[in-house]
Amino acid sequence: PMSGRPAPAWPCSDSPSTPAPDDASARGTLAAATTTVLLSGLDNPRGLAFGPEGALYVVEAGNTTINGPCIAGARGQLCYSGTGGVTRYWKGRSERVVSGLPSQFNQTTNDVTGAHDIGFLGLGNAFITIGWGGDPARRVEYGALGANFGHLIKLEPSGGWRAVADVSAVEAESNPAGGPVDSNPFGLLNEPGVRFVADAGGNSLIEIRADGSTSVVATFGPTPAPAPFGSSEAVPTEVERGPDGALYVSKLTGVPFVAGSAAIMRVVPGEAPTEFAGGFKTITDFAFAPDGSMYVVAYASAPVFFGGPGRLTRVAADGTRQLVSSALEFPTGVTVGPDGAVYVSNKGALSGAGEVLRIVP
Repeated sequence: PMSGRPAPAWPCSDSPSTPAPDDASARGTLAAATTTVLLSGLDNPRGLAFGPEGALYVVEAGNTTINGPCIAGARGQLCYSGTGGVTRYWKGRSERVVSGLPSQFNQTTNDVTGAHDIGFLGLGNAFITIGWGGDPARRVEYGALGANFGHLIKLEPSGGWRAVADVSAVEAESNPAGGPVDSNPFGLLNEPGVRFVADAGGNSLIEIRADGSTSVVATFGPTPAPAPFGSSEAVPTEVERGPDGALYVSKLTGVPFVAGSAAIMRVVPGEAPTEFAGGFKTITDFAFAPDGSMYVVAYASAPVFFGGPGRLTRVAADGTRQLVSSALEFPTGVTVGPDGAVYVSNKGALSGAGEVLRIVP
């Protein structure tokens, strides 16, 4: 949408069906990757992370079950669901370890917003971003059920959780990037004493300290778009610490989601963000590998709007690009495992049909 929310959970009906090659595919050849389905039957799977014990965790935004009130949205009725959760894959078995996280869905589009990313830092230090996707002031329309949307939450060892910071309050109070007041906490980086959250609606990178206080690290401006749009919102979707010590943030870019406009930005606090790797389409997530390379997930590949398969691209430390997979379906998350394999949340915009893939480049 124009306000800069991440991609709708379904391909637009007027989307072109023929993918257009972007820089990622034009500069490399398709790798002979081996892909296996590790998990299936997930509800809108999003971010992935390995826990300190070596298990793989994936957050699920939720499904279309109605468990609360509905409110008017810009593109249809929004209904409280509260069906978000976390699934763990460990020693060959999968288990839902957290349930009942805040989530909402759009009755017209079936978009689901809820748990978007997860990050670990040792035992007992798991955090999750809970999205929102609109003006934070409207959260009260859900009553008490809306209180934890737009927050960073901390998981307890017991499986319970508690909110530790109101990320969306930054947008509500100061609207740092300008434009419509819109917040959707999405990507997360969990580090000692501090967390960083990419606000996909607010077009900002927010720092959250151990005491819950927040500050703006960077904002991201719009990019040019063809008429009649004129420009696209930045829509930052992930934040990672790079091998050089800088922060890196992916920009999905909003409507009309033009191929080649998405990019990875390099962020040094106190300086304006600079483009590190451009020429992508609808980046939902990226991850660094131990060798300094980067794996980038693109949600779609059509020239504009949605359509065409999702893609996984490897960007080597020297900038060389290789298309690892061009057969993904609504991929939303990626991480590199200790085994060197790449793990991708696939079908990340589908309730009950989401997957986690293990891809060996």
